[in-house]
Amino acid sequence: MNSTVTAVSSNGEYSFTKPNRDSVRLLAGLGVEGDVHAGVTVKHRSRVAKDPTQPNLRQVHLMHQELFAELRTAGFEVMPGDLGENITTSGIDLLALSVGTLLHLGDEAVVEVTGLRNPCLQIDRFQEGLLKRVVGRAADGTVVRRAGIMGVVTAGGTVRPGDPIRAELPVGPHRPLEYV
Repeated sequence: MNSTVTAVSSNGEYSFTKPNRDSVRLLAGLGVEGDVHAGVTVKHRSRVAKDPTQPNLRQVHLMHQELFAELRTAGFEVMPGDLGENITTSGIDLLALSVGTLLHLGDEAVVEVTGLRNPCLQIDRFQEGLLKRVVGRAADGTVVRRAGIMGVVTAGGTVRPGDPIRAELPVGPHRPLEYV
């Protein structure tokens, strides 16, 4: 299956959802141009409160559209941008990628995968009961996070719906994603 970008979203103000755009521009070392979470250091409010000098490993949030279809069968209506992601994908198992994977988006942009999104209670404010659908436990009791992945921009460029996605796995052993 071909991997593609199905939607792009950004918001210059703090809000849970992000409106869809015709395109977004990724800026190397910063994130999505004009997005409230762009920057070299952390921008998420809870992380800024702890230590505003931390590096921003969450410049870009990617989420797989296949999750939306699964949630729909459980009675939830979730569309691209609704859960705050910048890039919605199709045809790539984001959650199975290794830390350090390079995602080539379109002709120029490259995002290095840093880890999993750690969803918070805001998801239940969006739609009650949704948090339990995107965070659960495996049979061995470990926490399973399914609300997308985070990354940093290593090469800038414009990203549009329909752009191809190519994953370049890092050299060395697979490093499972952990929340960042």
